[in-house]
Amino acid sequence: MPQHLESESRKLLGRLRDTLAESSAGQTRLDRITHLIADSMYTEVCSIYLFRDSDTLELCATEGLKAEAVHKTRMRVGEGLVGRVARARSIVNTADAPSERGFRYMPETGEEIYSSFLGLPIQRLGEILGVLVVQSKEAREFSGDEIYALEVVAMVLAEMTELGAFISEEGGMAALHQHPVMFKGATGQEGVAEGNVYLHEPRVVVTNPVADDPEAEKVRLKAAIDTLRLSVDGMLATVEPAEKDQREVLEAYRMFANSRGWMRRMEEDIDRGLSAEAAVEKEQSTARGRLATAPDPYMRERLHDLDDLSNRLLRILTGQGSETGAEMPENPILVARNIGPGELLDYGKNLKGIVLEQGSVGSHAAVVARAWAIPLVIHAEGITTEALNGNAILIDGDQGIAHLRPDDTVTLAFRDKIAMQAEAQKRYAGLVGLPAETACGKTIAMHMNAGLMADLPSLATSGAEGVGLFRTELQFLIRNKVPRRGELATIYAQVMDAARGKPVVFRTLDIGSDKVLPYMKPQDEPNPAMGWRAIRVGLDKRGVMRMQLQALTRAAAGRPLTVMFPFVAQFEEFRQARAILMEVLDSEAKLGHAPPASIKVGAMLETPSLAFAPDRFFEETDFISIGGNDLKQFFFAADRENERVRKRYDTLNYSFLSFIRQIVARCDRFGTPVSFCGEDAGRPLEAIALTAMGVRTLSMRPASIGPVKSVLRRLDLNEVTAVIDEAAARGAQSVRADLIAYLANHGMIA
Repeated sequence: MPQHLESESRKLLGRLRDTLAESSAGQTRLDRITHLIADSMYTEVCSIYLFRDSDTLELCATEGLKAEAVHKTRMRVGEGLVGRVARARSIVNTADAPSERGFRYMPETGEEIYSSFLGLPIQRLGEILGVLVVQSKEAREFSGDEIYALEVVAMVLAEMTELGAFISEEGGMAALHQHPVMFKGATGQEGVAEGNVYLHEPRVVVTNPVADDPEAEKVRLKAAIDTLRLSVDGMLATVEPAEKDQREVLEAYRMFANSRGWMRRMEEDIDRGLSAEAAVEKEQSTARGRLATAPDPYMRERLHDLDDLSNRLLRILTGQGSETGAEMPENPILVARNIGPGELLDYGKNLKGIVLEQGSVGSHAAVVARAWAIPLVIHAEGITTEALNGNAILIDGDQGIAHLRPDDTVTLAFRDKIAMQAEAQKRYAGLVGLPAETACGKTIAMHMNAGLMADLPSLATSGAEGVGLFRTELQFLIRNKVPRRGELATIYAQVMDAARGKPVVFRTLDIGSDKVLPYMKPQDEPNPAMGWRAIRVGLDKRGVMRMQLQALTRAAAGRPLTVMFPFVAQFEEFRQARAILMEVLDSEAKLGHAPPASIKVGAMLETPSLAFAPDRFFEETDFISIGGNDLKQFFFAADRENERVRKRYDTLNYSFLSFIRQIVARCDRFGTPVSFCGEDAGRPLEAIALTAMGVRTLSMRPASIGPVKSVLRRLDLNEVTAVIDEAAARGAQSVRADLIAYLANHGMIA
């Protein structure tokens, strides 16, 4: 880099910092900055466009264009050369702007006399805040050194915009992170909650983007990178040889941490006048820009690694580590890009809700949210950038919406909804000791789903008659290595103790698909939901299955034991798994361990194929649990993780209900008990349709038992069956509207 340009850049940043330190209003600062940049770049024009909303850029300050155009000239993203820079988040550098693709003439600005145009995005960590433009009469393209200098300036402008340096009373910019924002995501777990933001990874705030002493900043940067390298080496030293995937990630970290190119680019930014922190963040923003356009999945993953490493380096430089001293606010709602099960469980049950930028309906976070009966919104893109610790937030898991810093109207409507739900729960409390007996004399067994010890107290308060599904995989997901048999036996014994004699159905390890163990190599399958998962893993990794079955047998210690195998698609799979269990029981008896008082072995029916298994399957299995979540996606050929298609099918589609009726009829023919387990079992409208099809046992989250029982106790299932059959005779694809009308006519709310 030429020395004179390096020093000129540093001078400009020093003047910028002095201007920003003045106690002048935001608009005055912006005007002064455009003058400084035009003067330093030897151009007639410098303009700053900032976003008014997500789609609109506004000319907020200019040197060289007509002053009356400020706060009057606006354009949409993609409109004109400025809008093109904003949409593509890339530089436009041309010697002949009027002939450039997308040029739009703005007569109110007087820019027609300027030929050369250089526009750069003002962005911070993937969030674009505006566009910086310089123009000149001379027809020329700007040099690489000039572009580099302006990139450094744009970085400082982004930081100062983030810190609110340009807030203005008179037509200027409003403060960031203060206005209401609605995020439309997707439902991870139903329910509504009001609370305050608690960021899983608080944003690092760079308060000193400009520095006077480049050598001192380089020393700081080198010391921080040395600390980073030592921490990565320390993490590598603790990784077991068998944990190849974790080792690969850390090796990638070490490669980046030792990258001379990475270090050189940050040192060049420091020579331009940036602080060590701002140099790291500038390089991180550049990497995120590449991440958005990289077609190669491997490259995107490596850029994610660099992004994470940059965050670690920023926390070392700023001292803003994970423990920032920020106390968890009252009624905390966790906001994160994504989160693992172990980290989530560390927060405990005091969370009121969770909002994730990523996640899925079958993710670890969703499993835990269901267990805790708290709402979860997923795919809330951009919320970690916009939210600050302590911000008021309302989340509607029913609609998949999060309202950040909501206005009074939205807040009042939410509070009404929460109050109505609380009032309903009080009514349901009176039903705890009563059976779910319908008006026509049918009794429906109500069971709850669980996966954590913390769930078990709900067994008594919810009115559940037992645990219809205990997810054993959570004990595997929250550890960094396979749990020991003794640990599992202790946990399973505690579960049985907490159940106080009520039945507990233990589902064996259900991993794969979206539930990948930290110490298990991902299979990178094109369609993991239909791949190597659940019982398929167990039959291939028999040592793990045997160990878990031994732990369950020892936990029972003379008590009844009920075991269920997940994702059985063929009779032979069930036979093999059952044979392994019988072998374990024999070997445990020979070792002197007390056998279970009784043993029941069942299967989850989650694939249509099992419904058509040979008669011998229904004769040999002790019970069947219909796994509604998976069965639906295979029945309708619609991936429940794919938002484009998952809403195209309806549980109350007559074809699906008819299939459930066939399964129940076949089970009844052989005297095989059958239940329905899944989210639909806990939705009153779906629950009454399932029971009308003959299902007599439902298993759901504890909070759903009251609402479902309340509706069932007022229903005549014969009438509901008639409504469904009449709708089918008319050719209705879904019976939803008919059932809603039926409930409305009978004064019930579904």
